[in-house]
Amino acid sequence: MDTFLQILNRHSEAFLKGITVTVQLALIIWGSGIVIGTLLGILSAKYKRCIGIPTRIITFILSGIPVLVYLYWAHYPMQSILGVVINPFLTAAIVLSTINIFSVSEQIRTHLIDFPEQYRIAAKVCGLSQKTTVYRIQLPIILRQVIPSLLTQQVIMLHSTLFASLISVEEIFRVAQRVNSLEYKPIHIYTALALLFLIICLPVNGLAIWLRERFTRNLSET
Repeated sequence: MDTFLQILNRHSEAFLKGITVTVQLALIIWGSGIVIGTLLGILSAKYKRCIGIPTRIITFILSGIPVLVYLYWAHYPMQSILGVVINPFLTAAIVLSTINIFSVSEQIRTHLIDFPEQYRIAAKVCGLSQKTTVYRIQLPIILRQVIPSLLTQQVIMLHSTLFASLISVEEIFRVAQRVNSLEYKPIHIYTALALLFLIICLPVNGLAIWLRERFTRNLSET
């Protein structure tokens, strides 16, 4: 009876390719989500009507429909309607990055708006400039509040990369499916896949929990 190591040895090239594609997709989603989402969140908090309200509406809509539906519509009907053919990897990257951008944006916007006004008043009374207040008081406190939830969100987005297999992206889950169709060892293959994600995600989740317990506090009580 073949062990997983024997199966892995026979299909090592396919598994390596799948992991590489998954990592590439995750890095694009994380990078765009954190950078663009943070900027959009700041703008949403600053310009509540012209940017904040539309952003919240889009976020609300995105959160109400499963990721699989977005991926399917973006890859099949939409491309058929537009008469274009886009690489499945690019389609998945755009769809998942968009979801992550608006999720991050909403978190940033919420923490900025909920920042207690008394902190700014105290800083002004102490003679601190607006720039000093932002960099020495607001930014450190907001980062402590938002980083744990951002880490958790990125773990969720890593899990969402598995849905890219629906539109034929050769990520690790699709590779596992193909190997299983040849070997028919679902317990070996999918258990190993679960362990792989545990190895990646547990440290990140653990860090998020530690940061939340160590630094996060209810600012409204101060």
